[in-house]
Amino acid sequence: MSRRVEQELTYREIITKAVCGKGRKFSQATHTIAPSHRPSSILGCWIINHAYKPKRNGEAVEVEGSYDINVWYSYNDNTRTEVVTETIHFVDKVDLSVRDKNALGNQYEVTCRALQEPNTLEATISPNGNKVIVQVEREFVCEIIGETKVCVYVNPDGFDDDHTRDWEFDVEDENFEDLDPNFLIGDLEE
Repeated sequence: MSRRVEQELTYREIITKAVCGKGRKFSQATHTIAPSHRPSSILGCWIINHAYKPKRNGEAVEVEGSYDINVWYSYNDNTRTEVVTETIHFVDKVDLSVRDKNALGNQYEVTCRALQEPNTLEATISPNGNKVIVQVEREFVCEIIGETKVCVYVNPDGFDDDHTRDWEFDVEDENFEDLDPNFLIGDLEE
């Protein structure tokens, strides 16, 4: 039997779903918020209502989303306070640094996860004194899942039962005699 025919008998190509592309993006943005009063000081700044949706765009994933920036500030010489809210829309392009050249077809599932939800780095009053400048950071990791081809070795002798013995363990009660059954429970707090 020729070497090529022998290799064809011992290897199989399998079509399976797998991660065919992966990318990660960290970004920072600066937003200018215009409150209705001239701020005296910034008392707090937080981000809520973060929502996003990924979609494939060529060799990248576009993450389109929004979040609300809430700025609590004082005005009128620190005698009054108010919260101003502004909705920010963004599009982050995440380049795929890992790509499977053996991916088949054009049916893909795109997944995305926020490694770092948008959060405030700093909120300051602008130099002219009538606006608030907010610095925000966020980070996403995206994956493209599709069909791909993998090559696996097939043992010509079939399944070897001797390999399963390596996974069997004899458990004896004497190995557990010194274990404290309350170790994980600890003291119950009242």
